[in-house]
Amino acid sequence: MNRKKSPILWIIIPCYNEESVLPITSELFLKELQELISKEKISKESRILFVNDGSKDKTWEIITDLSKSDNHYIGISQSRNRGHQNAVLAGLMEAKDKADITISIDCDGQDDISAMESMVDEYHNGCEVVYGVRSKRDTDTFFKRFTAESFYKLLNSLGAEVVYNHADYRLISCRVLQEFAKFKEVNLFLRGMVPLVGFKSTSVYYERHERIAGESHYPLSKMLHLAFDGITSLSVKPLQMITMFGCFVAVLSFIGVIWAIVSSFLGKTVAGWASMTCIICFVSGIQLICLGVIGNYVGKIYMEVKHRPRYIISERTWEEQDDE
Repeated sequence: MNRKKSPILWIIIPCYNEESVLPITSELFLKELQELISKEKISKESRILFVNDGSKDKTWEIITDLSKSDNHYIGISQSRNRGHQNAVLAGLMEAKDKADITISIDCDGQDDISAMESMVDEYHNGCEVVYGVRSKRDTDTFFKRFTAESFYKLLNSLGAEVVYNHADYRLISCRVLQEFAKFKEVNLFLRGMVPLVGFKSTSVYYERHERIAGESHYPLSKMLHLAFDGITSLSVKPLQMITMFGCFVAVLSFIGVIWAIVSSFLGKTVAGWASMTCIICFVSGIQLICLGVIGNYVGKIYMEVKHRPRYIISERTWEEQDDE
C-alpha cells in the first residue's frame, strides 16, 4: 500500500560520551532530515532525538545547545548510564505517541545515513519495520567479522529470530511501537525482540564506514556480554542442551560403574589415582558450567520479577525551552 500523508519521523540517536563526534554527525543527520522534508517524504514536524545515556563529558551540553540552534534537534537525558539498549528503548518510547515512524541509529556515523531514504521509501510501500543490514564487513578485523557472523548463526540455530548482520539501525512505525511497548522485560536485546512483534518487514542494505571521530564504546568485553545477554534472553535451548549433556555424562558414569564392579569381581582392579582425579575434575567442571548457565537464567528471572524501571528520564530539552 502507498501512504500519501507525509509521516512525522523521529531519528533516535543514543549518545554516551560523544562530545568529539556529536558536533560532526549532528549536521549530517540534520542534512538528511531536511532532504527528506524537501522531497516531501516526511513531515516538517520531524525531529532528531538525542538520548544522553548518562554521559560524563559535555555531550548533554552539546545536545542542549543544538536544540537551541535548530528546532529539529531535541534531546532527553537519562538520570544515569543504563546502557545502549535501554537508551534506544527510552527514545523509542518517547517517540511512540508523537511520531509516525522512528529510525534508530548510532551517533558515530558508521552506519550509512543516506540509507534512511530507502527505509522511508519502504515504509511508504507498506512496510512497518525496515532493518538496516550490512552488505559486507570489510572494515572489520578478521576476528570481529568471524565472531559477529558466528554469533548471528548461533542465535538462529538456538531458535532466536534475528536478522543476519543487522544491529540497531532500523525503521519502526508507531503501530509497531504501540505493540512493542507491551513487552515489559528488563533484559533487553532489541534486535531479537523487534522481530517477535511481527508485521510486514523488509531489509535495506548498506556499507558500514569507519568511525568518524572518537573511540568505540563497545570493546570485546561488552560485545561478549551483549552476545550472552541475547542468547539467554531469547532462547531456553542452552538449558535443554545442558540437560541432554547431563544425561549423556550420567550414562557414561553408569557404564563406568558397571565396568568398575565387573573389574572388581574379576580381580583386575588397580589403584589409579590419576584416572580417578581426571574423572572427578571432568565431572566437577561440567557441573560448574551447567550451574553457571542455570544461575544466569535464575538471575534474569530475579531481575525481571523486581519490575524496576528500564530507564528514568531526568531532563528534556523542550521542557527547558518551555521554561524560557
